[in-house]
Parts: sequence; structure tokens; C-alpha cells
Amino acid sequence: MRAWLTLLFLMQGSRSVWDGVYTPEQAKRGGELYAKHCAGCHGTMLSGGEEAPPLAGGGFLSNWNGLTLGDLFERTRTTMPQNDPSRVSRQGHADILAYVLSVNKFPSGKTEMEPKAEVLREVRFEAEKK
Repeated sequence: MRAWLTLLFLMQGSRSVWDGVYTPEQAKRGGELYAKHCAGCHGTMLSGGEEAPPLAGGGFLSNWNGLTLGDLFERTRTTMPQNDPSRVSRQGHADILAYVLSVNKFPSGKTEMEPKAEVLREVRFEAEKK
């Protein structure tokens, strides 16, 4: 019971993707990186490909709903691009994630997303604004 209350308290005090966790400039940089490193598999419109899931729309949102931005950041940082994840820097992965959030209509803010999973684990991924 105590662990549940602690988790509830932490969730109430944390941010979500609806709080503007990236800047428009960061999303623009991310769009350029996405075109170079991701569009070949995930599609230019983030709609997915033969073996790559979509990064926009209902399916994407429901897959990540309830997790954290840190979870998504770590997944992409350690596995994408499939042929060489180290080809994109941590900052590049954060920029691409900012682009993905912008395409999914999450609001931008005044502070860039940090390329640190431990910081991004404090940001909840919520498909719908609460």
C-alpha cells in the first residue's frame, strides 16, 4: 500500500508530454535527422513501413501510453537505426523524439528536451491530455 501511495505522489508531481518538453527549434533539428536516419524504415510521414511500426497516430500513442518519455528515448537510443544505433548521438535521439512529439501534436515549450533517460523518466507519456 505504501509503495502505491509513493508512486501516486510521484506521478502527481511529475510532468507529462503535454507540458511542453521540447522546443520548436529542437523539433526542426529532429525532423532533419529523422529524414536522414529514420524515414527509410518508418516512412516520411511516420506512418511505418513493412517491418517498422508507425511513430504517429493512434497505434503509436496507445503503445506508449502510461510509460515514460525515458522509456521511449532508451528504446530508440539503443535500437535505432537498426543497422547502427551509435550512428545517432544522444542529443540527436532527443531531437528526433522532439520531432516525433511535434508530429503527434504534443505542445512545444521553452526548454529543450534533455538527452538523459533518467531525466526523461520523470515525464509521463500520456496519449490524451488529462
